[in-house]
Amino acid sequence: MTSRDRASQGLHPLAPRRRTVVKAAAATAVLAGPLAAALPARAADEAPAFLHGVASGDPLPDGILLWTRVTPTAAATPGSGIGPDLEVEWVIARDKALTTVVAKGSVTATAASDHTVKADVRGLQPATDYWFRFSAGGTDSPVARTRTAPAVDAAVPGLRFGVVSCANWEAGYFSAYRHLAARSDLDAWLHLGDYIYEYGTGQYGTRDTVVRPHAPGHEILTLADYRTRHGRYKTDPDLQALHHKAPVVAIWDDHEFANDAWSGGAENHTEGAEGTWTARQAAARQAYFEWMPVRPAIAGTTYRRLRFGKLADLSLLDLRSFRSQQVKTGNGDVDDPDRTLTGRAQLDWLKAGLQSSDTTWRLVGNSVMISPFAIGSLTADLLKPLAELLGLPKEGLALNTDQWDGYTDDRRELLAHLRAHAIRNTVFLTGDIHMAWANDVPVDAGTYPLSASAATEFVVTSVTSDNLDDLVKVPEGTVSAVAAPLIRAANRHVHWVDTDRHGYGVLDITAARAQMDYYVLSDRTRPDATSSWARSYRTRSGTQKVERTYDPV
Repeated sequence: MTSRDRASQGLHPLAPRRRTVVKAAAATAVLAGPLAAALPARAADEAPAFLHGVASGDPLPDGILLWTRVTPTAAATPGSGIGPDLEVEWVIARDKALTTVVAKGSVTATAASDHTVKADVRGLQPATDYWFRFSAGGTDSPVARTRTAPAVDAAVPGLRFGVVSCANWEAGYFSAYRHLAARSDLDAWLHLGDYIYEYGTGQYGTRDTVVRPHAPGHEILTLADYRTRHGRYKTDPDLQALHHKAPVVAIWDDHEFANDAWSGGAENHTEGAEGTWTARQAAARQAYFEWMPVRPAIAGTTYRRLRFGKLADLSLLDLRSFRSQQVKTGNGDVDDPDRTLTGRAQLDWLKAGLQSSDTTWRLVGNSVMISPFAIGSLTADLLKPLAELLGLPKEGLALNTDQWDGYTDDRRELLAHLRAHAIRNTVFLTGDIHMAWANDVPVDAGTYPLSASAATEFVVTSVTSDNLDDLVKVPEGTVSAVAAPLIRAANRHVHWVDTDRHGYGVLDITAARAQMDYYVLSDRTRPDATSSWARSYRTRSGTQKVERTYDPV
Protein backbone atom coordinates (compact mmCIF):
# COMPACT_ATOMS: atom_id res chain seq x y z
CA MET A 1 0.00 0.00 0.00
CA THR A 2 1.47 3.38 -0.98
CA SER A 3 1.26 6.47 1.21
CA ARG A 4 -1.35 7.87 -1.24
CA ASP A 5 -3.41 4.67 -0.92
CA ARG A 6 -3.18 4.93 2.85
CA ALA A 7 -4.27 8.58 2.81
CA SER A 8 -7.28 7.69 0.64
CA GLN A 9 -8.39 5.30 3.39
CA GLY A 10 -8.01 7.93 6.07
CA LEU A 11 -4.68 6.56 7.26
CA HIS A 12 -1.62 8.57 8.04
CA PRO A 13 1.22 7.61 5.64
CA LEU A 14 3.24 6.38 8.61
CA ALA A 15 0.40 4.55 10.32
CA PRO A 16 1.28 1.08 11.62
CA ARG A 17 0.84 -1.71 9.08
CA ARG A 18 -0.12 -5.40 9.21
CA ARG A 19 1.78 -6.50 12.30
CA THR A 20 0.75 -3.44 14.31
CA VAL A 21 -1.29 -5.56 16.65
CA VAL A 22 -1.77 -3.24 19.61
CA LYS A 23 -2.08 0.39 20.54
CA ALA A 24 -1.08 0.27 24.19
CA ALA A 25 -2.21 2.91 26.60
CA ALA A 26 1.41 3.37 27.54
CA ALA A 27 2.09 4.72 24.08
CA THR A 28 1.21 8.17 25.38
CA ALA A 29 4.15 7.93 27.75
CA VAL A 30 6.79 8.09 25.01
CA LEU A 31 9.69 10.08 26.31
CA ALA A 32 10.09 13.58 24.95
CA GLY A 33 13.84 13.22 24.54
CA PRO A 34 14.37 9.81 22.93
CA LEU A 35 18.10 10.19 22.51
CA ALA A 36 18.64 11.01 26.15
CA ALA A 37 16.21 8.26 27.11
CA ALA A 38 18.55 5.63 25.71
CA LEU A 39 20.85 6.14 28.70
CA PRO A 40 20.32 5.77 32.44
CA ALA A 41 19.99 9.06 34.31
CA ARG A 42 23.36 8.48 35.99
CA ALA A 43 25.10 9.14 32.66
CA ALA A 44 24.95 12.86 33.24
CA ASP A 45 27.58 12.88 35.96
CA GLU A 46 29.64 9.79 35.07
CA ALA A 47 31.08 10.48 31.62
CA PRO A 48 33.18 9.02 30.17
CA ALA A 49 31.48 5.75 30.98
CA PHE A 50 30.79 2.28 29.64
CA LEU A 51 27.02 2.39 29.97
CA HIS A 52 26.33 -0.27 27.37
CA GLY A 53 28.52 -3.02 28.70
CA VAL A 54 31.10 -5.00 26.76
CA ALA A 55 30.77 -7.99 24.48
CA SER A 56 32.65 -10.50 22.40
CA GLY A 57 31.77 -12.57 19.38
CA ASP A 58 32.67 -14.71 16.39
CA PRO A 59 35.18 -16.97 18.18
CA LEU A 60 38.06 -18.41 16.15
CA PRO A 61 40.69 -20.93 17.27
CA ASP A 62 43.22 -18.12 17.57
CA GLY A 63 41.04 -15.05 17.98
CA ILE A 64 37.98 -13.24 19.27
CA LEU A 65 36.22 -9.99 18.42
CA LEU A 66 35.87 -7.60 21.38
CA TRP A 67 33.28 -4.78 21.48
CA THR A 68 32.19 -1.86 23.60
CA ARG A 69 30.62 1.57 23.39
CA VAL A 70 32.07 4.45 25.39
CA THR A 71 30.08 7.55 26.34
CA PRO A 72 32.72 10.32 26.28
CA THR A 73 30.41 13.07 27.55
CA ALA A 74 26.86 13.15 28.88
CA ALA A 75 25.60 14.68 25.63
CA ALA A 76 27.18 12.01 23.42
CA THR A 77 24.23 9.63 23.61
CA PRO A 78 23.72 6.87 21.03
CA GLY A 79 22.64 8.33 17.73
CA SER A 80 23.46 11.89 18.71
CA GLY A 81 26.34 12.15 16.26
CA ILE A 82 28.30 14.32 18.67
CA GLY A 83 31.11 13.89 21.16
CA PRO A 84 34.89 14.10 21.13
CA ASP A 85 37.25 11.40 19.94
CA LEU A 86 38.46 9.25 22.80
CA GLU A 87 41.29 6.74 23.01
CA VAL A 88 40.01 3.40 24.33
CA GLU A 89 42.45 0.80 25.62
CA TRP A 90 41.71 -2.90 25.80
CA VAL A 91 43.40 -5.78 27.57
CA ILE A 92 42.81 -9.53 27.43
CA ALA A 93 44.17 -11.99 30.00
CA ARG A 94 44.05 -15.62 31.07
CA ASP A 95 42.54 -14.78 34.46
CA LYS A 96 39.66 -12.68 35.72
CA ALA A 97 41.98 -10.47 37.77
CA LEU A 98 43.76 -9.57 34.50
CA THR A 99 47.18 -10.38 35.93
CA THR A 100 48.26 -12.76 33.16
CA VAL A 101 47.88 -10.40 30.22
CA VAL A 102 48.27 -12.00 26.78
CA ALA A 103 47.43 -9.03 24.56
CA LYS A 104 46.55 -5.35 24.78
CA GLY A 105 46.05 -2.40 22.51
CA SER A 106 44.00 0.69 21.86
CA VAL A 107 41.46 2.02 19.39
CA THR A 108 39.86 5.43 18.93
CA ALA A 109 36.15 5.92 19.56
CA THR A 110 34.64 8.60 17.33
CA ALA A 111 31.23 10.05 16.59
CA ALA A 112 31.54 8.58 13.08
CA SER A 113 31.11 5.10 14.56
CA ASP A 114 28.72 6.24 17.32
CA HIS A 115 31.63 5.84 19.75
CA THR A 116 31.49 2.07 19.38
CA VAL A 117 34.82 0.24 19.06
CA LYS A 118 35.98 -3.25 18.16
CA ALA A 119 39.26 -5.09 18.64
CA ASP A 120 39.79 -8.19 16.51
CA VAL A 121 42.34 -9.96 18.70
CA ARG A 122 44.46 -12.75 17.22
CA GLY A 123 47.31 -14.92 18.47
CA LEU A 124 45.24 -16.57 21.20
CA GLN A 125 45.14 -20.23 22.23
CA PRO A 126 42.27 -22.45 21.04
CA ALA A 127 39.46 -23.66 23.32
CA THR A 128 40.58 -21.29 26.08
CA ASP A 129 38.73 -18.99 28.47
CA TYR A 130 39.91 -15.38 28.49
CA TRP A 131 38.85 -12.24 30.34
CA PHE A 132 38.96 -8.74 28.91
CA ARG A 133 38.33 -5.10 29.80
CA PHE A 134 38.25 -1.70 28.13
CA SER A 135 39.47 1.57 29.69
CA ALA A 136 39.06 5.21 28.70
CA GLY A 137 39.63 8.53 30.42
CA GLY A 138 40.41 6.91 33.74
CA THR A 139 37.29 4.72 33.67
CA ASP A 140 37.32 0.94 33.38
CA SER A 141 34.61 -1.17 31.84
CA PRO A 142 33.34 -4.33 33.52
CA VAL A 143 35.58 -7.38 33.13
CA ALA A 144 33.98 -10.00 30.91
CA ARG A 145 34.65 -13.61 29.97
CA THR A 146 35.05 -14.92 26.46
CA ARG A 147 36.22 -18.17 24.88
CA THR A 148 38.04 -19.13 21.69
CA ALA A 149 36.94 -21.94 19.40
CA PRO A 150 38.72 -25.32 19.40
CA ALA A 151 41.60 -25.91 17.01
CA VAL A 152 40.51 -26.83 13.50
CA ASP A 153 41.76 -30.41 13.80
CA ALA A 154 40.89 -30.91 17.49
CA ALA A 155 38.92 -33.97 18.58
CA VAL A 156 36.32 -32.11 20.64
CA PRO A 157 34.32 -34.20 23.13
CA GLY A 158 31.42 -31.76 23.33
CA LEU A 159 30.07 -28.26 22.67
CA ARG A 160 27.29 -26.32 24.32
CA PHE A 161 25.53 -23.23 22.93
CA GLY A 162 22.71 -21.06 24.21
CA VAL A 163 20.17 -20.37 21.44
CA VAL A 164 17.79 -17.38 21.33
CA SER A 165 15.78 -15.16 18.99
CA CYS A 166 13.07 -12.50 18.86
CA ALA A 167 13.43 -10.04 21.74
CA ASN A 168 10.82 -7.26 21.73
CA TRP A 169 11.94 -4.71 24.34
CA GLU A 170 8.43 -3.38 24.98
CA ALA A 171 6.82 -6.79 25.56
CA GLY A 172 8.82 -7.71 28.64
CA TYR A 173 12.15 -8.34 30.32
CA PHE A 174 15.01 -10.37 28.91
CA SER A 175 15.05 -13.04 31.60
CA ALA A 176 16.07 -15.64 29.03
CA TYR A 177 19.41 -13.86 28.75
CA ARG A 178 19.75 -13.73 32.53
CA HIS A 179 19.22 -17.46 32.91
CA LEU A 180 21.70 -18.26 30.15
CA ALA A 181 24.20 -15.91 31.79
CA ALA A 182 23.81 -17.80 35.05
CA ARG A 183 25.21 -20.92 33.40
CA SER A 184 28.94 -21.59 33.43
CA ASP A 185 29.02 -24.15 30.64
CA LEU A 186 28.46 -22.21 27.39
CA ASP A 187 31.08 -22.21 24.67
CA ALA A 188 29.09 -19.44 22.97
CA TRP A 189 25.51 -18.34 22.38
CA LEU A 190 23.68 -18.01 19.10
CA HIS A 191 21.30 -15.17 18.32
CA LEU A 192 19.21 -16.18 15.31
CA GLY A 193 17.72 -12.79 14.52
CA ASP A 194 15.38 -10.02 15.69
CA TYR A 195 17.88 -8.85 18.29
CA ILE A 196 16.07 -5.49 18.08
CA TYR A 197 12.64 -4.45 16.78
CA GLU A 198 12.02 -1.42 14.61
CA TYR A 199 8.47 -0.45 15.59
CA GLY A 200 7.39 2.63 17.51
CA THR A 201 6.04 2.43 21.04
CA GLY A 202 2.77 0.48 21.23
CA GLN A 203 2.89 -0.58 17.58
CA TYR A 204 3.92 -4.23 18.03
CA GLY A 205 2.51 -7.07 20.09
CA THR A 206 2.66 -6.57 23.86
CA ARG A 207 -0.68 -8.07 24.95
CA ASP A 208 -2.00 -4.50 25.28
CA THR A 209 0.64 -3.53 27.85
CA VAL A 210 3.89 -1.78 27.04
CA VAL A 211 6.11 -3.09 29.80
CA ARG A 212 8.87 -0.58 29.03
CA PRO A 213 8.88 1.96 26.16
CA HIS A 214 11.28 2.02 23.26
CA ALA A 215 13.78 4.76 22.51
CA PRO A 216 13.25 6.49 20.21
CA GLY A 217 9.49 6.31 20.66
CA HIS A 218 8.77 6.36 16.93
CA GLU A 219 9.43 3.72 14.28
CA ILE A 220 13.14 3.79 13.48
CA LEU A 221 14.08 4.95 9.99
CA THR A 222 17.39 6.82 10.05
CA LEU A 223 20.93 5.97 11.12
CA ALA A 224 20.43 8.00 14.29
CA ASP A 225 17.21 6.07 14.99
CA TYR A 226 18.80 2.64 14.56
CA ARG A 227 21.78 3.65 16.69
CA THR A 228 19.49 4.90 19.45
CA ARG A 229 17.45 1.69 19.41
CA HIS A 230 20.56 -0.49 19.59
CA GLY A 231 21.77 1.70 22.45
CA ARG A 232 18.52 1.23 24.32
CA TYR A 233 18.79 -2.56 24.03
CA LYS A 234 22.38 -2.58 25.22
CA THR A 235 21.35 -0.93 28.51
CA ASP A 236 19.37 -4.04 29.50
CA PRO A 237 21.14 -5.64 32.48
CA ASP A 238 20.25 -9.21 31.49
CA LEU A 239 21.51 -8.72 27.95
CA GLN A 240 24.70 -7.15 29.29
CA ALA A 241 25.15 -10.06 31.70
CA LEU A 242 25.00 -12.61 28.89
CA HIS A 243 27.39 -10.60 26.72
CA HIS A 244 29.74 -10.50 29.71
CA LYS A 245 29.61 -14.29 30.13
CA ALA A 246 30.23 -15.79 26.67
CA PRO A 247 30.85 -14.80 23.05
CA VAL A 248 27.84 -14.35 20.77
CA VAL A 249 27.43 -15.60 17.22
CA ALA A 250 24.66 -13.54 15.63
CA ILE A 251 22.78 -13.21 12.37
CA TRP A 252 20.11 -10.70 11.49
CA ASP A 253 16.51 -11.31 10.43
CA ASP A 254 13.91 -8.77 9.35
CA HIS A 255 13.34 -6.59 12.42
CA GLU A 256 16.94 -5.41 12.48
CA PHE A 257 15.70 -3.62 9.33
CA ALA A 258 11.89 -3.66 9.01
CA ASN A 259 9.18 -6.30 9.13
CA ASP A 260 9.28 -8.92 6.34
CA ALA A 261 12.31 -7.27 4.74
CA TRP A 262 13.46 -8.40 1.30
CA SER A 263 16.18 -7.14 -1.04
CA GLY A 264 14.08 -4.29 -2.41
CA GLY A 265 11.87 -3.27 0.48
CA ALA A 266 9.80 -4.46 3.44
CA GLU A 267 6.19 -4.85 4.48
CA ASN A 268 6.86 -2.27 7.18
CA HIS A 269 8.37 0.34 4.87
CA THR A 270 6.49 2.91 2.78
CA GLU A 271 8.75 4.14 0.00
CA GLY A 272 8.86 7.92 -0.13
CA ALA A 273 6.91 8.64 3.03
CA GLU A 274 9.62 6.85 5.01
CA GLY A 275 12.51 7.71 2.70
CA THR A 276 14.08 5.21 0.34
CA TRP A 277 14.53 1.56 1.22
CA THR A 278 18.13 1.76 0.05
CA ALA A 279 18.91 4.46 2.60
CA ARG A 280 17.01 2.74 5.41
CA GLN A 281 18.67 -0.59 4.72
CA ALA A 282 22.11 1.02 4.66
CA ALA A 283 21.43 2.80 7.96
CA ALA A 284 20.26 -0.42 9.61
CA ARG A 285 23.32 -2.33 8.38
CA GLN A 286 25.73 0.32 9.56
CA ALA A 287 24.19 0.52 13.02
CA TYR A 288 24.12 -3.27 13.31
CA PHE A 289 27.81 -3.68 12.57
CA GLU A 290 28.68 -0.75 14.84
CA TRP A 291 26.71 -2.13 17.78
CA MET A 292 27.15 -5.89 17.40
CA PRO A 293 30.33 -7.97 17.98
CA VAL A 294 29.97 -9.44 14.48
CA ARG A 295 32.54 -9.37 11.71
CA PRO A 296 31.12 -8.07 8.41
CA ALA A 297 31.30 -11.16 6.25
CA ILE A 298 30.76 -12.05 2.60
CA ALA A 299 29.30 -9.15 0.62
CA GLY A 300 29.09 -7.10 3.82
CA THR A 301 26.31 -9.28 5.24
CA THR A 302 26.07 -11.82 8.05
CA TYR A 303 26.59 -15.02 6.08
CA ARG A 304 29.80 -16.68 7.14
CA ARG A 305 31.11 -19.94 8.58
CA LEU A 306 32.73 -20.79 11.90
CA ARG A 307 34.36 -24.08 12.84
CA PHE A 308 34.55 -25.81 16.22
CA GLY A 309 37.22 -28.48 15.80
CA LYS A 310 36.29 -31.74 14.12
CA LEU A 311 32.96 -31.83 15.93
CA ALA A 312 30.95 -29.12 14.18
CA ASP A 313 30.98 -26.25 11.78
CA LEU A 314 28.34 -23.55 11.73
CA SER A 315 27.12 -21.97 8.49
CA LEU A 316 25.37 -18.67 9.27
CA LEU A 317 22.84 -17.39 6.75
CA ASP A 318 21.57 -13.97 5.67
CA LEU A 319 18.01 -14.55 4.46
CA ARG A 320 17.05 -10.89 3.99
CA SER A 321 19.65 -9.17 1.81
CA PHE A 322 19.23 -11.23 -1.35
CA ARG A 323 15.69 -12.60 -1.24
CA SER A 324 12.97 -11.93 -3.79
CA GLN A 325 9.82 -10.22 -2.56
CA GLN A 326 7.38 -12.46 -0.74
CA VAL A 327 4.36 -13.59 -2.76
CA LYS A 328 0.81 -13.90 -1.54
CA THR A 329 -0.03 -17.09 0.27
CA GLY A 330 -1.43 -19.77 -2.02
CA ASN A 331 0.14 -18.21 -5.09
CA GLY A 332 1.88 -20.74 -7.34
CA ASP A 333 4.82 -18.32 -7.65
CA VAL A 334 6.30 -19.87 -4.50
CA ASP A 335 7.66 -22.58 -6.84
CA ASP A 336 9.10 -20.12 -9.37
CA PRO A 337 12.79 -21.06 -9.90
CA ASP A 338 13.60 -17.43 -10.67
CA ARG A 339 12.65 -16.43 -7.14
CA THR A 340 15.17 -16.88 -4.35
CA LEU A 341 15.47 -16.71 -0.59
CA THR A 342 19.23 -17.03 -0.35
CA GLY A 343 20.50 -15.54 -3.60
CA ARG A 344 22.49 -17.67 -6.02
CA ALA A 345 25.92 -16.96 -4.55
CA GLN A 346 24.89 -17.71 -0.96
CA LEU A 347 23.11 -20.94 -1.89
CA ASP A 348 26.14 -22.16 -3.84
CA TRP A 349 28.37 -21.22 -0.89
CA LEU A 350 26.12 -23.13 1.52
CA LYS A 351 25.95 -26.23 -0.68
CA ALA A 352 29.70 -26.28 -1.23
CA GLY A 353 30.42 -25.82 2.47
CA LEU A 354 28.07 -28.60 3.53
CA GLN A 355 29.53 -30.95 0.94
CA SER A 356 33.18 -30.25 1.75
CA SER A 357 32.73 -30.28 5.52
CA ASP A 358 34.73 -32.94 7.35
CA THR A 359 33.14 -32.31 10.75
CA THR A 360 30.73 -34.70 12.46
CA TRP A 361 27.93 -32.10 12.54
CA ARG A 362 26.94 -29.43 10.06
CA LEU A 363 24.98 -26.73 11.87
CA VAL A 364 23.11 -24.05 9.93
CA GLY A 365 22.13 -20.78 11.63
CA ASN A 366 18.84 -20.14 9.87
CA SER A 367 16.60 -17.17 10.63
CA VAL A 368 13.30 -18.54 9.19
CA MET A 369 11.88 -22.06 9.34
CA ILE A 370 12.95 -24.44 6.58
CA SER A 371 10.57 -27.29 7.44
CA PRO A 372 7.35 -27.27 5.42
CA PHE A 373 4.33 -26.09 7.34
CA ALA A 374 0.64 -26.44 6.53
CA ILE A 375 -1.93 -24.96 8.89
CA GLY A 376 -4.43 -27.78 8.48
CA SER A 377 -7.96 -27.64 9.86
CA LEU A 378 -7.62 -25.05 12.57
CA THR A 379 -10.78 -23.45 13.87
CA ALA A 380 -11.46 -19.84 12.88
CA ASP A 381 -10.72 -18.46 16.34
CA LEU A 382 -7.22 -19.98 16.22
CA LEU A 383 -6.60 -19.42 12.52
CA LYS A 384 -6.82 -15.63 12.68
CA PRO A 385 -4.16 -15.08 15.40
CA LEU A 386 -1.93 -17.76 13.87
CA ALA A 387 -2.19 -15.97 10.54
CA GLU A 388 -1.30 -12.71 12.31
CA LEU A 389 1.78 -14.25 13.86
CA LEU A 390 2.94 -15.89 10.63
CA GLY A 391 2.10 -12.99 8.34
CA LEU A 392 -0.63 -14.88 6.50
CA PRO A 393 -3.86 -13.59 4.98
CA LYS A 394 -6.65 -13.74 7.51
CA GLU A 395 -8.61 -16.08 5.25
CA GLY A 396 -5.94 -18.59 6.12
CA LEU A 397 -4.13 -20.70 3.55
CA ALA A 398 -1.42 -23.25 4.11
CA LEU A 399 1.84 -21.40 3.54
CA ASN A 400 3.98 -18.83 5.30
CA THR A 401 5.67 -17.29 2.32
CA ASP A 402 8.19 -15.36 4.42
CA GLN A 403 9.79 -18.69 5.34
CA TRP A 404 11.39 -21.28 3.05
CA ASP A 405 7.81 -22.30 2.16
CA GLY A 406 7.67 -19.19 0.00
CA TYR A 407 10.83 -20.12 -1.90
CA THR A 408 10.41 -23.82 -2.58
CA ASP A 409 12.92 -24.05 -5.42
CA ASP A 410 15.79 -22.98 -3.14
CA ARG A 411 14.67 -25.52 -0.55
CA ARG A 412 14.25 -28.29 -3.12
CA GLU A 413 17.73 -27.64 -4.52
CA LEU A 414 19.35 -27.60 -1.09
CA LEU A 415 17.65 -30.75 0.20
CA ALA A 416 18.28 -32.60 -3.06
CA HIS A 417 21.94 -31.64 -2.72
CA LEU A 418 22.07 -33.15 0.77
CA ARG A 419 20.52 -36.38 -0.49
CA ALA A 420 22.54 -36.64 -3.70
CA HIS A 421 25.85 -36.26 -1.90
CA ALA A 422 24.87 -38.32 1.18
CA ILE A 423 25.54 -35.32 3.44
CA ARG A 424 24.58 -36.41 6.93
CA ASN A 425 24.06 -34.72 10.26
CA THR A 426 22.83 -31.35 8.99
CA VAL A 427 20.95 -29.51 11.73
CA PHE A 428 19.10 -26.25 11.10
CA LEU A 429 18.91 -23.91 14.11
CA THR A 430 16.04 -21.50 13.62
CA GLY A 431 14.22 -18.56 15.19
CA ASP A 432 11.62 -16.03 13.92
CA ILE A 433 8.35 -17.86 14.42
CA HIS A 434 7.85 -17.20 18.18
CA MET A 435 7.18 -20.89 18.87
CA ALA A 436 9.31 -23.89 19.74
CA TRP A 437 9.51 -26.74 17.22
CA ALA A 438 11.41 -30.01 16.76
CA ASN A 439 11.22 -31.14 13.13
CA ASP A 440 12.50 -33.57 10.60
CA VAL A 441 13.15 -31.79 7.28
CA PRO A 442 11.59 -34.08 4.67
CA VAL A 443 12.59 -34.17 1.02
CA ASP A 444 8.88 -34.42 0.16
CA ALA A 445 6.51 -33.38 2.91
CA GLY A 446 3.54 -34.65 0.91
CA THR A 447 4.67 -38.27 1.21
CA TYR A 448 6.39 -38.11 4.60
CA PRO A 449 7.17 -40.38 6.47
CA LEU A 450 7.60 -42.53 3.36
CA SER A 451 9.79 -39.77 1.98
CA ALA A 452 13.30 -39.50 3.38
CA SER A 453 14.31 -36.85 5.89
CA ALA A 454 17.32 -34.90 4.62
CA ALA A 455 18.08 -32.99 7.83
CA THR A 456 16.65 -31.98 11.20
CA GLU A 457 15.58 -28.63 12.64
CA PHE A 458 15.37 -27.18 16.13
CA VAL A 459 13.35 -23.95 16.34
CA VAL A 460 13.54 -21.81 19.49
CA THR A 461 10.67 -19.68 20.70
CA SER A 462 10.86 -15.94 21.33
CA VAL A 463 12.58 -14.24 24.23
CA THR A 464 9.59 -11.88 24.63
CA SER A 465 7.83 -11.36 21.27
CA ASP A 466 4.16 -12.35 21.14
CA ASN A 467 3.28 -15.97 20.62
CA LEU A 468 -0.19 -17.39 20.07
CA ASP A 469 -1.60 -17.15 23.58
CA ASP A 470 -0.47 -13.50 23.72
CA LEU A 471 -2.29 -12.70 20.49
CA VAL A 472 -5.47 -14.47 21.61
CA LYS A 473 -5.03 -13.05 25.13
CA VAL A 474 -5.78 -16.31 26.92
CA PRO A 475 -3.86 -18.13 29.66
CA GLU A 476 -0.59 -19.76 28.67
CA GLY A 477 -1.04 -23.28 27.34
CA THR A 478 -4.67 -22.77 26.32
CA VAL A 479 -3.95 -22.37 22.61
CA SER A 480 -1.15 -24.90 22.41
CA ALA A 481 -3.37 -27.62 23.87
CA VAL A 482 -5.68 -27.24 20.88
CA ALA A 483 -3.38 -26.04 18.11
CA ALA A 484 -0.37 -28.30 18.63
CA PRO A 485 -2.16 -31.59 17.91
CA LEU A 486 -3.79 -30.11 14.81
CA ILE A 487 -0.50 -28.72 13.53
CA ARG A 488 1.21 -32.07 14.08
CA ALA A 489 -1.63 -33.95 12.38
CA ALA A 490 -1.20 -31.81 9.28
CA ASN A 491 2.61 -31.92 9.43
CA ARG A 492 3.79 -35.44 10.20
CA HIS A 493 7.45 -34.39 10.19
CA VAL A 494 6.79 -32.11 13.21
CA HIS A 495 7.62 -33.98 16.40
CA TRP A 496 6.70 -31.16 18.76
CA VAL A 497 5.43 -27.60 18.69
CA ASP A 498 4.75 -25.27 21.61
CA THR A 499 2.80 -22.23 20.40
CA ASP A 500 2.48 -20.41 23.72
CA ARG A 501 5.62 -19.98 25.77
CA HIS A 502 8.68 -17.74 25.80
CA GLY A 503 12.17 -18.96 26.51
CA TYR A 504 15.41 -20.21 25.02
CA GLY A 505 17.31 -23.32 24.04
CA VAL A 506 20.54 -25.00 25.01
CA LEU A 507 22.15 -27.05 22.24
CA ASP A 508 24.52 -29.78 23.39
CA ILE A 509 26.60 -31.65 20.83
CA THR A 510 28.68 -34.80 21.07
CA ALA A 511 29.89 -37.12 18.33
CA ALA A 512 26.90 -39.37 19.03
CA ARG A 513 24.06 -36.82 19.01
CA ALA A 514 22.92 -33.21 18.89
CA GLN A 515 20.35 -32.38 21.57
CA MET A 516 18.25 -29.28 22.11
CA ASP A 517 16.94 -28.64 25.61
CA TYR A 518 14.02 -26.21 25.56
CA TYR A 519 13.53 -23.91 28.55
CA VAL A 520 10.52 -21.69 29.26
CA LEU A 521 10.00 -18.58 31.39
CA SER A 522 7.36 -18.04 34.05
CA ASP A 523 6.30 -14.52 33.01
CA ARG A 524 7.90 -12.25 30.43
CA THR A 525 6.54 -9.13 32.17
CA ARG A 526 8.44 -9.79 35.40
CA PRO A 527 12.15 -8.95 35.71
CA ASP A 528 12.53 -11.83 38.18
CA ALA A 529 10.90 -14.46 35.94
CA THR A 530 11.97 -18.01 36.68
CA SER A 531 13.10 -20.58 34.13
CA SER A 532 12.17 -24.25 33.87
CA TRP A 533 13.04 -27.09 31.54
CA ALA A 534 10.18 -27.95 29.18
CA ARG A 535 11.29 -30.61 26.68
CA SER A 536 14.34 -32.12 25.00
CA TYR A 537 14.80 -33.52 21.51
CA ARG A 538 17.85 -34.96 19.87
CA THR A 539 19.05 -36.30 16.56
CA ARG A 540 21.45 -39.20 16.69
CA SER A 541 24.39 -39.26 14.31
CA GLY A 542 23.51 -40.71 10.93
CA THR A 543 19.73 -40.80 11.39
CA GLN A 544 18.52 -37.42 10.03
CA LYS A 545 15.57 -37.88 12.40
CA VAL A 546 14.45 -36.17 15.60
CA GLU A 547 13.50 -38.14 18.69
CA ARG A 548 12.35 -37.13 22.13
CA THR A 549 14.63 -37.63 25.10
CA TYR A 550 13.35 -37.24 28.63
CA ASP A 551 16.11 -35.39 30.43
CA PRO A 552 18.13 -32.26 29.70
CA VAL A 553 21.86 -32.78 29.39
